[in-house]
Amino acid sequence: MRVINRFQKIVGFDRSMALASSALTALVPVSILLGAVFGQYDAAERIIQRYQLTGAGAEAVRSLFSPAQGNSASVGVFGVAFLTISTLSFTRAAQRLFEQAWELRPLSVRNTRNGLWWILALGGYATVIAVLSALLGGHALGLVASVCEVPVTAVFLVWSGRLLSAKRIGLRDLVPFGVTGAALTALYSVGAAIYLPRLFNSSAARYGVVGAVFAMISALFAAMLALVASAALGREVRDELGRIRAGHRPSDREVRRQWDKVVEQTRSRWRVVRGQVSHRQGSDR
Repeated sequence: MRVINRFQKIVGFDRSMALASSALTALVPVSILLGAVFGQYDAAERIIQRYQLTGAGAEAVRSLFSPAQGNSASVGVFGVAFLTISTLSFTRAAQRLFEQAWELRPLSVRNTRNGLWWILALGGYATVIAVLSALLGGHALGLVASVCEVPVTAVFLVWSGRLLSAKRIGLRDLVPFGVTGAALTALYSVGAAIYLPRLFNSSAARYGVVGAVFAMISALFAAMLALVASAALGREVRDELGRIRAGHRPSDREVRRQWDKVVEQTRSRWRVVRGQVSHRQGSDR
């Protein structure tokens, strides 16, 4: 009940969508600019090979990440500025996740330097994961690669929480989040290997390149949902371990109290949504 309550408190679904949208906004320009700077880097082919896309899905991904025929991607002042803004927006979205889950005072742009370091580390983490996937991904559903990625992901998540919180969260306090996040990420990777090819192909067949964008935002939302859920679970596990070490025992009515709190928060959000819908309907009339 406390995990559900924590997830609702940080507005888990909204936070997941915000992270997914920021990640997509940063992913496409970063991939195109990397292809311009490093001629051998092809984000489209990496995605196609990673998820074994074929047909319409593969063509839509190539169209999305490749410059128009006859043109070459170039890095200009506007491109660098947009890249910087989009990546920093993503880092701040991730930073707010830790600040909300651990109830910290928001730092916003004052933590920009740590955000830039985190983006560089994220690129290194993605490279390691890509190498593991290329070396071990040939097995059924990439299970071997997913298992080997778990310790790497756990270390990266713990370090990410420490850096993006400006060292306001202890490493030991982040271990439950790192372990949970790594496990859920591995499960997501296996599920994505099964479902994403079908999603990309069906969306691209219906909507073309826009369908590939729909599929990517759906995939990113699922990944970020696992991350946000891990943050809520990790925070509550840390608190529970602290209570156990202190010798505190929950009262017999604790579960009921937590359940009442979850129900009240759900009803409150439902009233807000219903009021917004009623206001929009009144405006349309």
